[in-house]
Amino acid sequence: MKVQHGIAGHRPPSYAIVTEGTFDGVHVGHRKILSSLVAEARQIKQFDPNAESVVITFWPHPRLVLFPEQQDLKLLSTLAEKTEALAAIGIDRLVVLPFDKTFSTLTPEEYVQQILINGLNTRRLIIGYDHRFGKNRAGDFNFLKANEEHFGFAVEEIPRQDIEQVGVSSTKIRHALLQGEIATANRYLAAPYTLCGKVVKGNQLGRTIGFPTANLYISESYKLIPKDGIYAVRVRLNQATYNGMLYIGVRSTLGSQLERTIEVNIFDFNEEIYDSFLQVELIAYLRGEEKFDSLESMQHQLYRDKADALRVLNF
Repeated sequence: MKVQHGIAGHRPPSYAIVTEGTFDGVHVGHRKILSSLVAEARQIKQFDPNAESVVITFWPHPRLVLFPEQQDLKLLSTLAEKTEALAAIGIDRLVVLPFDKTFSTLTPEEYVQQILINGLNTRRLIIGYDHRFGKNRAGDFNFLKANEEHFGFAVEEIPRQDIEQVGVSSTKIRHALLQGEIATANRYLAAPYTLCGKVVKGNQLGRTIGFPTANLYISESYKLIPKDGIYAVRVRLNQATYNGMLYIGVRSTLGSQLERTIEVNIFDFNEEIYDSFLQVELIAYLRGEEKFDSLESMQHQLYRDKADALRVLNF
């Protein structure tokens, strides 16, 4: 998949079949639109091998720019995670449009002319039933359809019933993750929810009780962190995959720790991996956070957690 940032300096495809949106999480509702896009592009390629399926997305997320005082928006995917998911679906080109306040002032007409026509040579546009664009979100399907002949490209709307039949939204997935309903979230995402970050030094207490952990630092403050507790996970490191269990929370047993941490115990692994980058796929929620009266009792519980995690991961 080609990835381009902005429009300037990029050669457009000869025939672009386009869709656009934030696509946070790239969940099964989004895939309803994306699969239609890829299928139509494949048909056109029989006659024009240079035709491309194109996804336009905006970064940063528009709400982070337009409402910076609101700190409650948490996203399901970083730009890198979104890019990986779109590539796996088979999209030919991802166009990342830098979103700032100047960009937000483009009228629907300016947006269509500058981005869709001049920038991408759009011949067909596929959008969801509730898609809005341009200044004050004034552009919609009716605007595009009324100007179809003038703009020179066909417009298709994915009907409400086709998308809502799936019963999925990014909001529902966020709610599931915050409730520890990881199986539900993964089903909606059609993939495990993933946390990606760099391994940093912690207090190294885990290794003293037989459970060394890698402390994960996630630099993207907007990334949604699921409910505190213990999870069965798969860990990807340097092209290899390991089983493990993940802890999210405040180590209340230690008494003095106040910061929330994300720590992963990788099974049958004893290498030093500080500054390495991990991808942690959350497979199942095992239990909530508990306070133990001693490190020994916590150790006994961790052995039980590991057994539970292995049963899930080896199922």
